[in-house]
Amino acid sequence: MAEKVLSVNNLVINFKTDNGILKAVRDVSFDLYKGETLCIVGESGSGKSVTSKAIMGILANNAIIAGGNIIYRGENLLEVSEEEFYKIRGHKIGMIFQDPLSSLNPIVRIGKQITEAMLLNADKLRLMYNDLISDDLIRYKNTLAKMNIAIDTERKKLDAFIAETKAAEGQTKEQTAAAKALIRQKKAEFKQFEQQTRAQYEGKAREYKEILNQTEKKAKEQVAEYKAQVTSEHKAKMAELKQKLTKAATAEEKAEAARLIAQEKDEFDNKLSITKAEAKRRALAIMKEVGIPEPERRFNQYPFEFSGGMRQRIVIAIALTASPEILICDEPTTALDVTIQAQILELINRIKQERQLSCIFITHDLGVVANMADRVAVMYAGKIVEYGTADEIFYDPRHPYTWALLSSIPDVDSKEKLEAIPGTPPNMIYPPKGDAFAVRSKYAMNIDFEEEPPYFKLSDTHYAATWLLDERAPKVEMPKIVSERIKISLGEESK
Repeated sequence: MAEKVLSVNNLVINFKTDNGILKAVRDVSFDLYKGETLCIVGESGSGKSVTSKAIMGILANNAIIAGGNIIYRGENLLEVSEEEFYKIRGHKIGMIFQDPLSSLNPIVRIGKQITEAMLLNADKLRLMYNDLISDDLIRYKNTLAKMNIAIDTERKKLDAFIAETKAAEGQTKEQTAAAKALIRQKKAEFKQFEQQTRAQYEGKAREYKEILNQTEKKAKEQVAEYKAQVTSEHKAKMAELKQKLTKAATAEEKAEAARLIAQEKDEFDNKLSITKAEAKRRALAIMKEVGIPEPERRFNQYPFEFSGGMRQRIVIAIALTASPEILICDEPTTALDVTIQAQILELINRIKQERQLSCIFITHDLGVVANMADRVAVMYAGKIVEYGTADEIFYDPRHPYTWALLSSIPDVDSKEKLEAIPGTPPNMIYPPKGDAFAVRSKYAMNIDFEEEPPYFKLSDTHYAATWLLDERAPKVEMPKIVSERIKISLGEESK
């Protein structure tokens, strides 16, 4: 079985707004395996991008992570310090956003934008030092981060409780007094929790800080020793080459000696830092990899001189400069026409295979991902309503919302009329009771308006949250347009 590189478990994310608490992500769970593409599909507002931003650690300040965890390499990303996230974000987990023009600085040449991250991390001695102290620094910072996150989470819960209590209307004086008393009680409980949490973590933090101080001292010695060794070897090599240049008898020998001297200087510089020349060389190689023609000339151009498809290729190049292990693509083809969409999808698929990347692809269009998804998670109203392999979702869909998405995709073979999804997604400040899709579904039963359906297991890889799969539910057929498309697809594959 493939190696699991990321695991999202029971993730719950709310947002504090002026109108109340918005439930954006509700108990979402999925796994991502090495070398696969997981596509998360759903309408705008379904929670797809919020989930991806939580993985990247770039949620808005009013976000409340009310539950769950995101496990990457055995560590919960919701509890790590910003110092560690700095090492993960971009370096281990990269992201491509949907609008390339807003992702690029319009007044900076694209070459500089591609090399910027490389030059920010150019000091190899600093990187070596950071690597040597990394484990102890992260342990110390994570201890403080866990303490602060635990306190901050409870503080946000308290703030949300106070806001909801104060927003309640039609209260009598007795009810108002009781509410104020309850708020005082909750504040006292929070204060006690904060004191206990600080006592629990600060002792460990002091212990880890002492260990870190010792590690930093040893790391400085090792870096100084390495620099001295590299410098000594460089001086010896330069002395040898200069002597060779002095003894050179012909013009060819002098030119060769001069070339070797210049090469040795470059190699020495590259051992200590990434030079601008080296960064440019890497950038040109990546630009060529993502299909930008004439990279040497276009390196000095501005974003407005590129088409939409080429700008998206630049954004992909920037994401690849740090060689991430996971690539999150947040609707990267939304602003592009159909022909360019296909080219970008093919490019992402090729790069994923060549670099053995794991990819999370977010889109609102099932048709876009039909040929690149290994597994698909269909999201609606902050919840995954169906989850399975690409074949299971496209050839054996079971949730009415998945049927609705498939029914709305135009194609050249179906003769049936496309079916629009009636209504609009619910306001998640006031999430509906039961199945959130019930009010828009012609297959809804009474129980759909009363109780949220559990996940029903269809196979080891296929799950759907719909009461239609309950053994007591009436048997219904999927829309004719979907069944006809499945028949046509299966018929073509069998030929």
